[in-house]
Amino acid sequence: MEEIKLGVSKCLLGEPVRYDGGHKLDRFLKDTLGQYVEYVPVCPEVECGLGIPRESMRLEGAPATPRLMTTRTKRDLTDRMLAWSRQRIKELESENLCGFIFKSNSPSSGMERVKVFDEQGMSRKIGVGLFAGAFMKHFPLLPVEEEGRLHDPALRENFIEQIFVLKRWREMLEQGRKLSRLVEFHSRHKLLIMSHSVKHTNWLGKLVARANEISSEELFNEYEKMLMEALRLRATIKKNTNVAQHLMGYFKKLLTPDEKLELLEIIDRYYKGHLPLIVPLTLLKHYVRKYDQPYLKQQCYLDPHPIELQLRNHA
Repeated sequence: MEEIKLGVSKCLLGEPVRYDGGHKLDRFLKDTLGQYVEYVPVCPEVECGLGIPRESMRLEGAPATPRLMTTRTKRDLTDRMLAWSRQRIKELESENLCGFIFKSNSPSSGMERVKVFDEQGMSRKIGVGLFAGAFMKHFPLLPVEEEGRLHDPALRENFIEQIFVLKRWREMLEQGRKLSRLVEFHSRHKLLIMSHSVKHTNWLGKLVARANEISSEELFNEYEKMLMEALRLRATIKKNTNVAQHLMGYFKKLLTPDEKLELLEIIDRYYKGHLPLIVPLTLLKHYVRKYDQPYLKQQCYLDPHPIELQLRNHA
């Protein structure tokens, strides 16, 4: 797999582009995740022509259509930022991004809960940064996150899982939109999708089964839309337990009584929150190799992203 391309707020990589000349270096993004992705850094304020340092800004007015105002001189930079955003987003179309990581709380790049000030100077965390809002509207299927939310292990795993699946999907499309490739992709990702949504797993299965009834373009577009919709739903302990039990079913006639008891105990300990997901999955992967289960060998659920990221090590 070629490196995954991700858009990122430039200050998160340690670039001194903030209004005060500082940065917001995120070590996980730069040093850990950075080993597996190629970043496309973006700084809306600097790229639209504002200097370093510069006057701070904030969102003011109606939450749905706020204005981007400088805090001291009350200079309105809304039109300037929106015009630049439209142009930059067009440029980003050619980058083939698999996602974007935004700077939280930023009036240009905040993905959610950005402060919007009313006429009395009171604020509510109900806004979206101007560039981030335009980006998400233009690329509705792309995974997006903020660096602050990525400190949550579950949200981090969910985002990174999405970008790796999307990369595999794009690589499959590059080989040609053939039904056989779609069937193979769905087969490999079935348990992974199930860990997010059983409902979407069933919908996607029915969609593939109807492949001869609809056009190829409609089939692949609808599959991608439903796939990314499913992956936005978080995989929970309950959902993962269901998949682990489903996996165990493939060995019910092969495991010895002691092996079956041990696996049930470990799955139950994971379900109760005493063990991280990596523990039952490691044992299941052992049985996949031991009993040479061909269908499970190809399941992306067992290895959806590099193990070095340790995304399944949290309890």
